[in-house]
Amino acid sequence: MTQALLDHHSRGRNPRTALVLAGVWGVMLLLVVLLDAALWIVAGLGLFTLPALWDLVTDRGSGLTLTQDSLHWFSGARSDRIPLARIKAVRLDRRLDLSYRVSVVLRDDRRIRLPQDCLPQVPALEAAVIRAGIRVERHPYSLL
Repeated sequence: MTQALLDHHSRGRNPRTALVLAGVWGVMLLLVVLLDAALWIVAGLGLFTLPALWDLVTDRGSGLTLTQDSLHWFSGARSDRIPLARIKAVRLDRRLDLSYRVSVVLRDDRRIRLPQDCLPQVPALEAAVIRAGIRVERHPYSLL
C-alpha cells in the first residue's frame, strides 16, 4: 500500500449544515409570522433548502485520496480511480462565485470533472498534486 499524499473525507451530516439550515428556516418563519409574508413565496424560497436537508438525512460520504500511484475520488455511489500515469494535468477553474471547478485532464485530452463535494481545500489539493509530479493549470474566472 502506498502512502497517501492527500486523504480527504467528508460527510453530508455536519453541524455547519444543520445550523445554516435551522437559521434559514428561522428567518423564513419570522418572515411569515412578523412580516406576514405570503406563504407561497416563503415556501418557494424553502425549496432551495431541500438539497441541504437531503444531505443531512442521507449523510452521504465523499472524499478524495491522492497516492503516488493513483487519484481516487468518491461521492455517494459514484467513484473513480485514475492512475497517475494517465493524468496530464489538473485544471483549477475559478468560477464567478469564487468557488473552484476541478478537472483532471487525461493524456488523451479528455477531462474528468471532480464532484464539488469530494474536494478538499484548493491550496491543499494543489500542493499535493504538485508533490505527486502532476502539472497544475490555473484558470481564473473561466466560464467553461
